[in-house]
Amino acid sequence: MGVRDNTGRGAIRWGDAVLAAIASVSWALVAMAGTAALGLHLLGADAAGALGPMTAAVVVLGAGGSVTPSGDVSAFGLSGAEASTTVDFAPLGVGLAGAVLLAWFFLRSLRAAGTWISGTELAVRAAAVAVLFVAVIGGLAWAGHDLITIDGGQLGLDKVKVPGIPGLGDIGGLLPGRLAGLAHAKARVGFSVDAARSLAGAVCWVLGVLVIALLASRRTPLPRGWEALHRVVRPAVSALVAVALVAVAAGLAAAAYAAIGDAHPRRIAGAALLGAPNAVWLAIPLGLFVPWSGHATGTLARLLPHPLDQLLGVRTDQSVTLGRLAQLDHRVWLLALATAVLMLYAGVLAAARTPVRGRSLGAFTGSCALALGAATALALPLMVWLTGVSANASLSVLGFDAFGAGVELHGDAGLAVALGAAWGAGAGAAGALLARVSGAAGRRAAPLAGEASAPPGPRGETAGAPGPYHPAPPYRPPNPDTNPYLKLPPGLHGSPTLPGLPDRPPAGPRPRRPPYEGPPPPPGAPRGRR
Repeated sequence: MGVRDNTGRGAIRWGDAVLAAIASVSWALVAMAGTAALGLHLLGADAAGALGPMTAAVVVLGAGGSVTPSGDVSAFGLSGAEASTTVDFAPLGVGLAGAVLLAWFFLRSLRAAGTWISGTELAVRAAAVAVLFVAVIGGLAWAGHDLITIDGGQLGLDKVKVPGIPGLGDIGGLLPGRLAGLAHAKARVGFSVDAARSLAGAVCWVLGVLVIALLASRRTPLPRGWEALHRVVRPAVSALVAVALVAVAAGLAAAAYAAIGDAHPRRIAGAALLGAPNAVWLAIPLGLFVPWSGHATGTLARLLPHPLDQLLGVRTDQSVTLGRLAQLDHRVWLLALATAVLMLYAGVLAAARTPVRGRSLGAFTGSCALALGAATALALPLMVWLTGVSANASLSVLGFDAFGAGVELHGDAGLAVALGAAWGAGAGAAGALLARVSGAAGRRAAPLAGEASAPPGPRGETAGAPGPYHPAPPYRPPNPDTNPYLKLPPGLHGSPTLPGLPDRPPAGPRPRRPPYEGPPPPPGAPRGRR
């Protein structure tokens, strides 16, 4: 059962749309939940609370949701304890795992439609995926709350001894007494998911994933009238997506190498599963000279990589640029070299996927530079926004500050747009020139990009796509020594019209066929011309 779309092509199969949505959302959430649970387990978070609610909360965070922690601390038998925590941090490792599978299954369901798909059917399929995903996130938001109890006796605070200070006397009755009281304190830190903000974030997340997937997939059909996306937009966007995934793979490989010789390899593995895209996609804008600003205090400052921990280890905001980091460690300049190589790789990849279509070198280079520049101008501020970090935690008892930590790090999104356009245009032009010189230009263009504006051929085929009526051009000239079909039998040669064939018979009147002289017909058969 289906509803006819507005193009008259046929009926929209609601059953196929719903089944495709169920498959896409199910596999995406399985990947997100598995990544979150494994990362939390490797970090040892399940030792303080139930793994199920924490996994649900991290999945909601990875899908653009919001988690609100709360605390209730009791010490010395007194009231007035206050704990406050704010977290604005997205574990992109969880989100990326779900986004890859969601996009793969969604695009796979569209490819069965043929060379084009109606706008109504595309909207129906995307809406089915979005509605189902948001509904599941709403269920996780209801389940993602728990209470974690921290026992002060396990911290060993009652064993701390403070000697007397010359000139001040013995202060052992002050600080050790407070520490002994804290040793018997119970800290209950809870967290709950903000349902309204999480649902709004899930809508933005799933729609963003579907839009990026449609723009990056070069073999997925689109509605009629969107042919320019095949030729111009999709090669550039697919190249940037490939570069971003390659960078994440390199970050995971670096984390695996660091975990081999570390005393706590499980922690490194867990942090890499949850936050490898955060670190990599923060390093790419930084390597492209996008300025950042922020500060870090407390224990969170010690979690930052070197030399970022030295630069942000103050309470006032500091400007984070590649030059300032290089003053602390000159090896940081290798980050600029690595990001430049990544951009050049994106330029070559985009040129190889862009159809040449008989254009001159200047026109082809300008088209690649414009497309990659526009795509990078949108992708770079998106990375800056996704990798921004804001986390603050404070715990005070009767004005006595027992714990404090925080980290703030945000990039300049406005300058990222300008730098992205400049870097993308330069990489697109350089990549197009390299691709044309090496002969790789247009070599990996998708069939839909070649069919976009080609005139129809026999039986509805298009001239731009290789097929039985339009074979693809050979990569090298024919050689009879290597192709057995070009070898002729001996003696077939000397023809003035076709080499290798005998001469044609001389022109003249065709001889008449002799009359039929077979057996006579049976009795009763009509006589006539046989």
